[in-house]
Order: sequence, then C-alpha cells, then structure tokens
Amino acid sequence: MPTVKIINTNGQEQGELELADAIFGAEVKPHLHWEVVKAQLANRRQGTHSTRNRSAVKGSGMKIYRQKGTGRARHGDRKAPIFKGGGVAHGPQPRSYQQRVPKKVRRAALCSALTTRTAGGNLIVLDQWTMNAPKTGAAAKVLERLGTSKVLVVTGTENTNVHLSLRNIPDAKYIRAEGVNVYDVLKYDHLILTVDGAKALEARLSA
Repeated sequence: MPTVKIINTNGQEQGELELADAIFGAEVKPHLHWEVVKAQLANRRQGTHSTRNRSAVKGSGMKIYRQKGTGRARHGDRKAPIFKGGGVAHGPQPRSYQQRVPKKVRRAALCSALTTRTAGGNLIVLDQWTMNAPKTGAAAKVLERLGTSKVLVVTGTENTNVHLSLRNIPDAKYIRAEGVNVYDVLKYDHLILTVDGAKALEARLSA
C-alpha cells in the first residue's frame, strides 16, 4: 500500500496515511486517460451550432433570369450559396456529441490518473483545511507554503470557505471527492487531498 505523509496547512508533518493500493497504486494506462478525457470534452459540447441552408433563407423562389441566351450560368433563385445573402452549403447543423464510456473503464482511468500523481510525488494529504471566512489571499499563502502551483484541491464534504477562497486563483480548483474526474486530475500538476477527501474517494471507487 502507498504510504504518504499527512501535513497541516503550514507544511508540518502530522503523521502518515496508508492509501488503497487498488486506487493509488494501480497500473498506469495512458490509453484510458485519452479515451475518458476525449469523451469528457466531447460531452461538454452543446451541439447547438446551426447554419441556414438555401431552403431556410428568406427570399423569392422566382428564377432570376432566363435559362438561355444570357451567357451566364444557369440559376434558379437568389438563395443559392454562391450569392451574397444566400444559404450556406454543407454548414454545421445541431447534433449530439455524447460519447458513452463504460463505468469500469472510467474507474480504471481515474485510478490510473491518481496513481500517476501519487507515483510522481505530486500528491499532498492535509489533515484538514479550515478557514473562518473566504480569503483568497490566505488560501494563496497556504498553497505557497505547500510549494504547489496549478493545484486541484479535494475534500470529502463541501467546504464553502475554501471553495470561495480558491475560486479567484487562476491555477487552482476546488472539488468534492464525488466529482473527481480524470480530466481535472491530469490537468492540474498537484493534487491536494484532505484526509476525509482521500477516504471518501476510496469509498467511492471501492463501491
């Protein structure tokens, strides 16, 4: 089992925590990272893009000039794509970009991503992180003391003050254990887990 040090927000060691080997010491599978992240980004797309083709453009359907004798190309009406104000040829239409990834694949990819952060020494476990009020400056100083940049902070339950404090830091993101995903784990260089966040994450992935 991987064992990591537990520290406080001042960087002082408070003990050790044994992490589940199946979650934080799993086999690293980069191809699953690609599969799941690709699906996550695709599922974010609304697919509401739309263009008007010649049947949707407002205009007369009358033939604009006679068929023969003008020396010009044959045309039926002004709504053809080559005319200004005409319809768009082969433009995007509303569609769904949804991609379904099996639950076992998503779980294996997340365990692989967590293992990558653990093995690389970029996982930090805090005993707790409490704040009396939302203070972005105070949160930034904690991250500085911990020596982190571009960090994902995970807790077991909603911590409103920490959430609001990290919200205005460009390279930091707060999320509860139930929302941890492959994209965020790989996007941020460091992963900070509170002890209850680590246990909640293990409970979620062991179910």
